[in-house]
Amino acid sequence: MVKIFYNGHEPEDLNDEEYSPLPSFPVKLTLPVGCQVVLYEKENFLGNSVVLSAHDNPKEFIIEETACKAPRSLRLLTDVAVLPHKERDDSAEDEALEADGWMQKSWCENAGRLEWLMDSKFGCFVHWGVYAIAAGVWNDRVIGYAEHVMRAMKISLADYKTHFIDKFNPVKFDADEWVLLAKRAGMKFFVITAKHHDGFAINVSDVYPYDIRMTPFKRDPIAELRDACERHDLPFGLYYSHAFDWEHPDAPGNDWEYTNGGGDKGLFEGKEGLWFNQHPELVPRTAKYYVDKKSIPQILELIEKYRPSLLWFDTPHKLPLSENMRILRAIREADPTVIVNGRLARSSRFDSYADYVNTGDRAWQLFPTPGPWETIPTTNESYGHSIADRNHKPPEHFIQLLIKSVARGGNVLMNLGPTALGDVEQVDIDILERIGDWMQVNSESVYGTRRSRVTIQNFGETTLKGNTLYLHLFTPKRDSIVLSGVITGIEKAYILGDKDKKPLPIKKLNYYDTEITIPGQLPAFTVIAAEFKGELYYDDKRMINSEAFLHPYDASYFSPELGRSDGKPNRDYLDSFTDNSQFIAWKLRTPGKLRCKLEVKYQSSDGEGSYSVYTDGVTHTRKVTASERTRADEMFIYLSGTKDIVFRTDGVSDLKFFGIAIMPVGEAATERKMEVDDTDLGG
Repeated sequence: MVKIFYNGHEPEDLNDEEYSPLPSFPVKLTLPVGCQVVLYEKENFLGNSVVLSAHDNPKEFIIEETACKAPRSLRLLTDVAVLPHKERDDSAEDEALEADGWMQKSWCENAGRLEWLMDSKFGCFVHWGVYAIAAGVWNDRVIGYAEHVMRAMKISLADYKTHFIDKFNPVKFDADEWVLLAKRAGMKFFVITAKHHDGFAINVSDVYPYDIRMTPFKRDPIAELRDACERHDLPFGLYYSHAFDWEHPDAPGNDWEYTNGGGDKGLFEGKEGLWFNQHPELVPRTAKYYVDKKSIPQILELIEKYRPSLLWFDTPHKLPLSENMRILRAIREADPTVIVNGRLARSSRFDSYADYVNTGDRAWQLFPTPGPWETIPTTNESYGHSIADRNHKPPEHFIQLLIKSVARGGNVLMNLGPTALGDVEQVDIDILERIGDWMQVNSESVYGTRRSRVTIQNFGETTLKGNTLYLHLFTPKRDSIVLSGVITGIEKAYILGDKDKKPLPIKKLNYYDTEITIPGQLPAFTVIAAEFKGELYYDDKRMINSEAFLHPYDASYFSPELGRSDGKPNRDYLDSFTDNSQFIAWKLRTPGKLRCKLEVKYQSSDGEGSYSVYTDGVTHTRKVTASERTRADEMFIYLSGTKDIVFRTDGVSDLKFFGIAIMPVGEAATERKMEVDDTDLGG
């Protein structure tokens, strides 16, 4: 029996689960095995807290010796089983992966769920909530991710209510305008944040009413957007922050008002890692009072009330895998048709237990990812609205990113951050409308395509649908282009924007390459459709006959133990070089003998060790030079025919490798000859 001792009183038995407020400050607790008590410094289970656990042995606790010396409320947990973190998470995975288990059924249904999404390719992401009032600036401080203002400025719940919730009144919000803007841009689905990390729902939530009804606005924008999407035939999706919640006293994240792990202070972390691994006895409290009472109920409410086609989750590392798996199972049981993104549950065994994989935020260079995947750029650098962030990319940036993603089998979910008044900034409207202009002409080369597998081209990239390759010009081209590495013969080529589909002259140069004559000069982002019959046969060697950049993410091979960054600008590198057995290699092909200048781009803080570039039997070695900025070391090589370029390091302790710029400086072979098989001597 759990007993609580008060000064000058006989001990009392704790039989109920929750006590608030306590009649007076307790001085001692005795807990039998399998019990825990959570003490809170304030009434209603708020404020700093401490978990007193007797999960392994009966224990006695002196309250003054705990981190919560004067508690005003407490919760009692019984029949608590605490497992070491690896055993806990392995058990959750093993149970899910049983031959007749729920995960097997989910994976079998994966292709059917994903069919519409993988055909859509391009969607609209919206980060919008009460945090838009700050617009990325608070007390003269600029917040990088504007939607993180509460965390960045350590704003209390009371102040957050006063300055944000009580003032949020987006009188300009028009759901149809938002949805039609996305549709004009060529976006095929729409996803919005129902609850972000601040814990506040901008939908109506009866199961946990910390929601839009607390604002002057009071309307339900999520319901209005769902209805608008249905009117305009766009699948509707919802973002929900399942693992990171700054409102809830038992959730990860808020460590400025609560004593919670998962925040910037790194509370409860240690040699075993994150809070739930270092202190697994803390998991039952979060599971019971946050996951079971807020996270899962709100997710199920979203499914029932708003009928989303897609649920989008984030920051799974704030909860243990075992809890993420419980949430995923609840979703599958509630609606097996809803798509779940890759950031709900993932482990060392699998990149995703859900339906597809997510790359890093705002990636520009795309790491090779098998299966279905998605990247999430935003128009500037913040997801929520920011008046200070004027780093808006041009429309061409997103068009090129969309093409690169589609060519590699992925989707683009492009973000906007509307204002607190509910309108979209003109700069964002202009970006979307110019993307829409391009999509009106060229959407055929995007929607319904699949991973191309054709090597990167000198003119740009290729996308594939059925028996048509779409050739995307990333720079203006004059007179002709060469489609390299495609063995299958091209039967017809035409400019995709030409309604008459006037055929362009085609000439097979050799076994691998086809020249397509173009009328005069074509502008960047023109698309040429190249039709073929039968199976597409291709070569895996990249043609080099003009300037090119060999990015490590696009290498033919790199040692799998190398580390990689997230692909953002200036963070698109491979690192973690430990010995000279690790290497990065590109398979190349030239039309003749070329003398080339190479610029090897890297960054090193300590300047230790050396690196080498190997090709055609020659090794070029350079000492690593320390530099705070990216260096570009020059060297000259010869390339002829089919060759590999290989990059290695030796004795390097800290090097970030960004790739190799390659610039032909000698004459290429100008005579293009059909290859002849001289081994055929007749029969």
